Parts: sequence; C-alpha cells; structure tokens
Amino acid sequence: MLRKLIPLFLVLMMPSSLINAQEKLKTPTYLQKGDSIIILAPAGILKPSRKAVVLEAKKLAESWGLKVVLGKNMFNNGNHFAGSDSERADDFQKALDNPNIKAIWVARGGYGSVRILDKLDYTQFLKHPKWIIGYSDITAFHNHIHNLGVESIHGMMATSLEEKPEEIIETISSFKNALFGENLSYTIFSSIYNRKSSKKIEGQIIGGNLAILTSMLGSKSQLNTDGKILFIEEIGEYKYSIDRMLQSLIRAGYFKNVKAVIIGDMSLIKKNSTKWGKSIEQLILDVIPESIPVLFDFPAGHEADNRALIFGRNVKLSICSDSKQSKVIFKE
Repeated sequence: MLRKLIPLFLVLMMPSSLINAQEKLKTPTYLQKGDSIIILAPAGILKPSRKAVVLEAKKLAESWGLKVVLGKNMFNNGNHFAGSDSERADDFQKALDNPNIKAIWVARGGYGSVRILDKLDYTQFLKHPKWIIGYSDITAFHNHIHNLGVESIHGMMATSLEEKPEEIIETISSFKNALFGENLSYTIFSSIYNRKSSKKIEGQIIGGNLAILTSMLGSKSQLNTDGKILFIEEIGEYKYSIDRMLQSLIRAGYFKNVKAVIIGDMSLIKKNSTKWGKSIEQLILDVIPESIPVLFDFPAGHEADNRALIFGRNVKLSICSDSKQSKVIFKE
C-alpha cells in the first residue's frame, strides 16, 4: 500500500504547472480608443529624474486615444523598490480588480515582482482578463499569468522611451500592434549559428528573462515547456552564469519536449578573468539538445529594438541558417 502512495505523493508535490499544461489560453480584449490603462511600478524604484519619461509614455498612449491612469504609489521610495511590497501590491491589486482598466503597463523592471506575486488575488483578473505588459523582471508575472491560462505581452515598458527615438520605431510600432490586435509577423536575418529544421514548427511561445525563468523553478510559476516554443533573453551576466542557468533549465526538463528555442538579446555580457573559450551562441548550442531547433538574434530584450511578443499565443516559426530570412508569425 505504501509503495502505491509514494508515487501519488510525489505527483501532488510537483508544481501544478508541470501537471496541467495550458493548451488554450484566454486572450484579453484588445484595446480600442477610449479604453483606460494604468502605468505602475511593481519592482524597481522610479527615481524623480525618471518621472518625465513616465509622463512621456502617458502622452504616447493618450495619442493613441487611450485614457491613462498612474499607479498611486509608483513614485514612492522603498529603497531598492518603488515603494514597499504592500504599496506596490496595492497598486497592482487595484488594477487587477478594476474592470475598467484594460491593460497594466509596467513602468520599469529591475527587481521586485516576485516579492508581490503571491500577495495578489487573481480572482477578478480571471473574470475580466487584461493585458499585462513588460519584460525583464516582469517575466515573473508572464510565467505566473501563463499558468493561470491568460496571454500577456512581452514588450516595451514606459522607461523604454529613454532610448533614442530613431532606435525604437519598431519597438513602439510592434507594441501598439500587439495591444490593438493588429497582425504580428517578424522577418529577421538568419544567424549562421541558427539550428534550422526541415519540419514545420508551431506552438505557444513562452519564456522571458533567463535569470527570472530560473528563479521560478520549483514554484507554481514554473513553466511547462512541453510542445511549446521557448524564448530567452538576458543582460549583464558572465558566460559561466548563463551556462549555470541553462544547466538548471535543462535539469528541470525545459528542453526535453520543447519544440524550438528563440534566443533574444544577450546584452552586456561581462568579461571574466578566466575566458570561457566559446561564443555565447556556441555556449547555448552546447546546452540545448541537438534535436531542438534554435533561432538566434531575435530583436527582443534589453536593447532599443525590442519587438513585442504575445506570450501564450501560437506562433509559426521558420528557421534558416543561410542567406534566407527566418520568420516568426503569430497566429490568431
């Protein structure tokens, strides 16, 4: 009898996301002119000098016909954070519960989302799903929301407008298209490192920042990558640290049944006193099983050109490694 109960116990102890993979996610209502959105800060502090760029983001959204509300506590000082955990959670909770707010646009990332993730009640959000938008540290929300069965937007944040205007044209355009339900389709130059496939690649796209993906392991926010396409980006890490995080993902089964991997920006890689000896592309290819197709150089992450992705949406992927261009096409 005990031998029969042990396997059941082990299953019950596994993160729920590893048991019930979401095959069909809810799509929040696309925005229309007259809709209201909120800009708030669930993570890093917004210093007074950055208030101007937040107001610029507000002005941008208003130029699209949207009404913009600012989080009550977003400019609070909580040392490293934009206010205390309870203040940041309060802003986010009110946004989740308000049916008139159609999108939650994060002002900046940094660190701190995980500290409020489990303080929130998602009951009303699931009754009235809305777009949650951001990248980097906001990966914590993307993962958690995915496991609740709702799509989200990995895209620019309010402070992205600090970049040079000419460098974020596609960033803004793709973000607006995702928000208003326009077609999303990307054609990019093929990297010589791409691991192409002759097979048709199609599946839900999920993922985000590598460090945050790794930090979600073993929790209810851990992703189930079976049959899906995994997107990864990172900034400011040593190569050995990137390898360590990828090793953690492979040990957790992230690359066992994944259909393909898309590599976004790998920005500002730190130089270690002991050389790794290989390019970042080869480091990644050494970890991901040879049977898994890999697309490099997708313009999303911590660079100015940060194209919007709808996480949880089915995409059709074609990967080339020669003069032909690779494509990522989002399906309705």
